[in-house]
Amino acid sequence: MAKPSQLSVLLVSLVILFRGCLAANQQQWQQPNDCQINNLEALEPNNRVECEAGVVETWDPGHEQFQCAGVAVVRHTIRQKGLLLPQFSNSPQLVYILQGYPETYQSPQQGGFGESAGRSQQDSHQKIRRFRQGDIFALPAGVAHWCYNEGSTPVVAVVLLDVANNDNQLDRNPRKFHLAGNPHQEFQQQRQQERFGGHQQCNNVFCGFDTRILAEAFNVDERLVRRLRSEKDYRGAIVTVRGQLQVARPPRTQSQREYEEDSSEYERSRGRYGGDNGVEETMCTMKLRENIGDPSKADIYTQGAGHITTLNSLNLPVLRWIQLSAERGLLHRNAMMVPHWNLSAHSIMYAISGSCHVQVVDSYGRSVYDGEVRRGQIMVVPQNFAVVKRAGGAEFEWISFKTNDNAMISPLSGRTSVMRGKGRRK
Repeated sequence: MAKPSQLSVLLVSLVILFRGCLAANQQQWQQPNDCQINNLEALEPNNRVECEAGVVETWDPGHEQFQCAGVAVVRHTIRQKGLLLPQFSNSPQLVYILQGYPETYQSPQQGGFGESAGRSQQDSHQKIRRFRQGDIFALPAGVAHWCYNEGSTPVVAVVLLDVANNDNQLDRNPRKFHLAGNPHQEFQQQRQQERFGGHQQCNNVFCGFDTRILAEAFNVDERLVRRLRSEKDYRGAIVTVRGQLQVARPPRTQSQREYEEDSSEYERSRGRYGGDNGVEETMCTMKLRENIGDPSKADIYTQGAGHITTLNSLNLPVLRWIQLSAERGLLHRNAMMVPHWNLSAHSIMYAISGSCHVQVVDSYGRSVYDGEVRRGQIMVVPQNFAVVKRAGGAEFEWISFKTNDNAMISPLSGRTSVMRGKGRRK
């Protein structure tokens, strides 16, 4: 049996250990990346980069709302014959097409490691996918892609980068790795200038390699390598293609042509999007796209009020891999989406058109937002924060990106609400 003095020492040790753990936990809870948010905001892009053939706009990834959700957001506007240069990111992405029928997103060619120099040109094709307005694309971390607008109207796409995703092994800073041109690092422009003391003369991944090494690796002349580095190219991330863009791709069969003709609006849109793996051949055969802009695909529909379409890993399996999902909704004039909360995800809402009045309440019962969200603005609703939205004098459309592959909501009112489940008093 322990003596009283030994028990005292043991108890004191346990108290010190408990207090130390509690202090460590409190310190962890107070880290800047946590969701200690007193007020939410409807956010506009705060950085705009004009390119030769378009515009790149970003929201401040250091804002507390984006830090809470662990995401970053960028919006691309690509004019006619504009090419978004090949790039990849350190985090998974969801790309939603806000506008654009005759456009092209795509990725670099198959293969990559230890390819034979004698491989035929017919084998080095790229995976090209056509798209239309309302399409959403899932791009795993490190997947290279590019976009070409071969239509007559601008392409507008909003892109969510999940920097807190487990596939990102770097840090919570969104990064773009460029494979061509000399574009700005749109998320890190100011910090990059501070680090390097001014404008970066070369900003693609080939710039850091020795010219002779690259010439040997690609089996080309060193002059071509210097052109590849694009050291004096200041056209930005979106450039104009002179003439027609030529890409190597498999020929379409007659049955494919007939299918495209019979698929009316979608296949006639002439947009293309693609994702390439560089490692596994399965990426090129994986389904990466789904349309959630078609009202006929709505999961929830209320006549006179609106509809909601959800996209998760059940209807797009690649989302299980990248742990993201999406929701697109429409509210008619003065219609309301009842108060609800997101069970297992943060919700990043982008207003597509119109405006709505939004109220958000935190875990202490405090109103952290009570105001309007307008077209082009973004609001982050943290997990389990209760939210209600009502459309204004016109229809309100939105797209919400969610940080869970099968995100669910729980309504506070209505037939399926938790309050209805409590039953009635006799």
